[in-house]
Amino acid sequence: MPDRYHKPTLFPGGMFEAFLGGDDPAQISKVAHETAQALLARVREDPDPEIVDRLVAYTDEHGIDAIAELWARSNPKSLPGALWRIYLLRLLIRQDAEGTALLYQRGTEVIASIDPVVAGAPTPAGPGEVTELADRILRGVFEGDFAVALDRAAAFCRVTAAGCLSVADDRDALDPERASELTTRALRFTRTAEELTTCARLWRTDSLD
Repeated sequence: MPDRYHKPTLFPGGMFEAFLGGDDPAQISKVAHETAQALLARVREDPDPEIVDRLVAYTDEHGIDAIAELWARSNPKSLPGALWRIYLLRLLIRQDAEGTALLYQRGTEVIASIDPVVAGAPTPAGPGEVTELADRILRGVFEGDFAVALDRAAAFCRVTAAGCLSVADDRDALDPERASELTTRALRFTRTAEELTTCARLWRTDSLD
């Protein structure tokens, strides 16, 4: 499949959709890995700014469904699994930039690590800042240090998880249902951070496939 891509190119909706429809797990895995490798290799070889812009904004125009069908079922500690999590994180941030910013900002106030620095959002971080950060992280996947982009995304998740737990503690007595939702969200962010950190480590040793 890599031979089909002779120059850096955008995966338009039709190209994503062309790979959908198979239920064979082996075929699904094969397609996921081949498309992830082809896309990343070709764009990183010559990161045309216009193409990177379109890849970053792909889900704004086409939605997440095609990418989900292509990569969401991949092993979380694989290249397609990492790409899926970065795209999904950006989408989640954009869907609720204000709420995410509040949780992230709280996280920066309570977390005892350098994760806010690694993530790279300014302080204080409002909706515009976290949205811009999500774009910069995804852009870094295609034209920067791939492992650093994954580390930044993982740091963002850890900070936001800390914010979720802190707000959950505040809400526990008055709104236990909301507190439970935030605790569950914190666990998901923490798990995603662990997966992205592992992917970054594997990438640095040429072991992420």
